[in-house]
Amino acid sequence: MTLDTAAGDGVPSDIARRYPRRVELADGSQAELELMGNDDIDDILAFARTLPPNDLMFLRVNITERSTVRQWIDSIRAGRTITVLARQDGRMLGESTLLHNEANWTRHLGEIRIQISPDARRRGLARVLAREIDAIAKQVGLQLLTARMTLDQSAAQAVFRRLGFQREAVLWDYAITPDGDTQNVLVATKRL
Repeated sequence: MTLDTAAGDGVPSDIARRYPRRVELADGSQAELELMGNDDIDDILAFARTLPPNDLMFLRVNITERSTVRQWIDSIRAGRTITVLARQDGRMLGESTLLHNEANWTRHLGEIRIQISPDARRRGLARVLAREIDAIAKQVGLQLLTARMTLDQSAAQAVFRRLGFQREAVLWDYAITPDGDTQNVLVATKRL
């Protein structure tokens, strides 16, 4: 990982220089990709309100809470997280996050998380954002990416499979809904 960071925010400068930039989606429309920063808190909170409760339920943190989004920003500043936002006409369509830990025995691993607004799905945005994180992970020297999703998220599984992720494990009854039903979680990995 390069130690030269952009504006003290924890993102390596060679990565930060790639943003913002425009990309074409599968439906021919354009989206602008940019790195998440301190000025994006309100947009993240507004975006989180567009997500169905089922999408929010299985996130590791509650992104509908301002304090949680501030902690997310702190993690970006500390260099443990890199988040790419996708916007169209100023409105946030989705986010993709690379989480990594510099602990000695797991410093080669990263986890990818993607959230797409329901009205922006099936337009190729998840694939675009996943490729961004894949490229960033390689650039910071990671060797293995992981992704987690529930077994019923077939669209997410298809996106990750097309990107070269392979099913690694199923964690039976790993997640629990607010009403007490358990869900099985698929862990997929990709060697970089």
